[in-house]
Amino acid sequence: MRIAFYDTKAYDKEYFDRENSRHGYEIVYHEEKLNPKTAVFARGAEAVCAFVNDDLGEKTLRALVENGVQLVALRCAGYNNVDFRYAYNRIHVVRVPAYSPYAVAEHAAALLLTLNRHLNRAYNRTRDFNFSLVGLTGFDLHGKTAGVIGTGKIGRCFIDIMKGFGMNVLAYDPYPAKNSDLHYVGLDELLAESDVISIHCPLTKDNYHLINAETIAKMKPGVYLVNTSRGGLIDSEALLDGLLSGRIGGAGLDVYEEEADMFYEDNSGKIIADDVLARLLSLPNVLLTSHQAFLTRDALENIAGTTLGNIDDFFAGRALANEVCYKCDQEPGACTHEKNGRCF
Repeated sequence: MRIAFYDTKAYDKEYFDRENSRHGYEIVYHEEKLNPKTAVFARGAEAVCAFVNDDLGEKTLRALVENGVQLVALRCAGYNNVDFRYAYNRIHVVRVPAYSPYAVAEHAAALLLTLNRHLNRAYNRTRDFNFSLVGLTGFDLHGKTAGVIGTGKIGRCFIDIMKGFGMNVLAYDPYPAKNSDLHYVGLDELLAESDVISIHCPLTKDNYHLINAETIAKMKPGVYLVNTSRGGLIDSEALLDGLLSGRIGGAGLDVYEEEADMFYEDNSGKIIADDVLARLLSLPNVLLTSHQAFLTRDALENIAGTTLGNIDDFFAGRALANEVCYKCDQEPGACTHEKNGRCF
């Protein structure tokens, strides 16, 4: 059984090869991202393994189906890059819903701590034997208010970390966690009261640019904003304006809405044509990492194990616990997953 593996990095191959010793698939690794042009590389494969910035729109899915691919195995939790309406009844899609919520939550906390205490700037200074503390003043997290948007597994892990610092925590989620002790408030109240705001929700058509000029105007002046979810949740131009005006005191970003052709690659020898990204990176109160919040040994092991387990289940004819389709949420009762374990 052959799997065409896209957007391959060295750490992908290391962990998937190790896990695959227990499964026995033929994995063909491709450095290229999956898109309508590269879909032809999957010819002869029964499944493809895709990642967050692969293009799984209608043209790509059609090409995969025409080349005999039966399954798309996402090695990530998010699936906003998939055209599920076209996929339905043509090709199955599975994902890794929870590889390590701790990895992402801890990275969000690391961004906040580094940004607040200027650790990146201090590190660069001391390497040049500059031991001045001027411009490195932060603030105590203890006693401040953290606003958390999205209270799934990652959001709740982040809340636990913030409570460990002695912060008050406000939560916003259109679908609040049942039987929890979380302090849920409306989005406007969270924006107005929070000293720190961290985003932990999936990207959907309903929350695209959730953080925009209007919502930024409602924020407490000097708020720190952290995003380890999806770049499209923030209007990048509005974020830049908020930083320049001082409404936003700092931004810790692991994602960017136009990251697809930039992140995971070495672009150090190129001129960056994205003016917004270039300006964000020029600001001393912006800390940007390259969508690496997931990157821990524990998470990589879980990703490989769950992904290949999903593929095992599919080809063995078993129920697909991690399958996703649009009818599950949009047309209750139309999806057959609850009846036979598969969406179609």
